[in-house]
Amino acid sequence: MYVATSAIRPLLRVRAEARIPTRFGDFSMVVFNFGEHDAQTGLSPDHVALVKGQPKGRSHVLCRVHSECLTSEVFGSLKCDCKEQLEHAQQEIARVGEGVVLYLRQEGRGIGLANKIRAYELQSIGHDTVDANRLLQLPDDAREYDAAAAMLEHLGVGSVQLMTNNPEKVDALRKLGVKVEGRRPSHITPNAFSRGYLEAKRQRMNHALPDYEVLEEVS
Repeated sequence: MYVATSAIRPLLRVRAEARIPTRFGDFSMVVFNFGEHDAQTGLSPDHVALVKGQPKGRSHVLCRVHSECLTSEVFGSLKCDCKEQLEHAQQEIARVGEGVVLYLRQEGRGIGLANKIRAYELQSIGHDTVDANRLLQLPDDAREYDAAAAMLEHLGVGSVQLMTNNPEKVDALRKLGVKVEGRRPSHITPNAFSRGYLEAKRQRMNHALPDYEVLEEVS
C-alpha cells in the first residue's frame, strides 16, 4: 500500500512486514520503498524499520536512524564503528522493551559503495575521511533523512530520543518535522583501525565524541 506523507515528500510504499527473531529479541521488520534506485551511486530506495513494542502514539521513543554500512555489518571491516552502533541500538531498545531502528540504504554517508571504497583507498595513503571525499569531488556527507521522517510518521511515533553522536542529524530531522526530544550518545570504544576515522568525525564533522587519547592518558 501507499502511505500519504507531507506534500513535499514522495509517497512511501510499505512493501512487506514480518516478525523477525534476533539475538537481541523479537522485532517487527517493515520494508519501505521511498523513491527510485539511484543508478549513479547504486543506492537502494528500500529502507527498513525494526520496531520493538508498540511505539504508535508514544513519546520519547528510543530511536536510532542508521545508515547502511556493508563493509562493517556484513564483512566485518574494522575501519568504522557502524556495526557496533547498530548492535548497541538494538540491544538498548530490547532492554527498554520499546523503540525503533530505522535502517537507511545510504552506504558511505550517501556516496554509494564504489565511491566509499575509492575513498578508503585514499585513506590508506594518509588522507582522512573528509579529505578523501573531497579529493573525489564528493560531499562530506550526502545523506538525506526524508525517508526516516516519513517512516516515523507512518509508524505514528509521537516523539523520539535519538541515539546518535551527530548533532546535525538531530537538526536535519527536526527540520523535517520530527519531534526530537533529546539526543542519546552512542559511544563505541575505537580499535586501532577506527581511531583515526572517529577522530576525524570529532574534529572535522562536529560529532559529539570523546577524545579517546585524552581518556586513555587519564585512565
